[in-house]
This record gives sequence, C-alpha cells and structure tokens, in this order.
Amino acid sequence: MKKKRQQAILELINNNVITTQEDLQELLKNRGFDVTQATVSRDIKELMLIKKLNSKGEYSYSLPSREKDDQAKLKSIFTQSVLDVDFAGNIVVVKCFPGSANAACAAIDSDTNKNKSIVGTIAGDDSFFILCRTEESAFEIMNMIKNIIKE
Repeated sequence: MKKKRQQAILELINNNVITTQEDLQELLKNRGFDVTQATVSRDIKELMLIKKLNSKGEYSYSLPSREKDDQAKLKSIFTQSVLDVDFAGNIVVVKCFPGSANAACAAIDSDTNKNKSIVGTIAGDDSFFILCRTEESAFEIMNMIKNIIKE
C-alpha cells in the first residue's frame, strides 16, 4: 500500500501544483488513499520532495534536481583531483593527484548509467582509464573532462 501511495504522490506532484501537505492529502483521498497529515509528511520526507518556486510565484512540491547536483559533484571532484586528460583510440586516460583517482573514477562510474558511450572504467592511485565504445566518444569524453577542469 505504501509503495502504491508513494507512486501516486509522485504522479500527483508531476501533474499538479501542490503547495501544501493538506492539498496533497486531499488529492490522495480523491484517489482512494485515506491518509493522515503525519503519513503525508513521512512520505514527503522518504521521497525527498522539496518545495521549489514555480512559474506562478508559489512554492510547490517537486522532486530534487539530481542532475544539477550530480554535475556539481562531478565538477567539484574533478577540479580537486584531475590534472590532465588525453585519449588513444577508444580509451581516455585521466591523470590525477596521487590518491585521488578512485574518487574521480567513481564520479564517472556514477554517470555511466546515463552515458551509454562508456563501457567501463579502471582506476589506479593517480590515474584512471575510461573504455569507450568508439574513438569519437573517447574524444568527446576527453573534451568534456577538459572543459570541467578548466572552468
């Protein structure tokens, strides 16, 4: 029941402007979920919903923007650890400060699900390799990393 209710909450916030827990509670009741305000509050916390300013100037519930957070983390890790990047064929080589290659490589690995041009990675102490599907994608990844570290 909880999983269905939380799925309904996600659908409701994607399709409606919901500014209060009471509004969300009412919409859930209309869908057959008889819930208390405390249950709605717990669901909001578990789903990590936030309030964002919408186009009408109101704060309404929405999902956090993970993509921006992920990119900020990637940039932070890369600017603190990556020294240089190059490629040969379909392999990108990333040179890092000693001891920081694993963190930078893990940041790439967390993005691998979104980037289908990356086959996999392997990290050492001060460098890591990114195996790409094509030479063109290796060149693109190299340029992406160069842009991140020079900003």
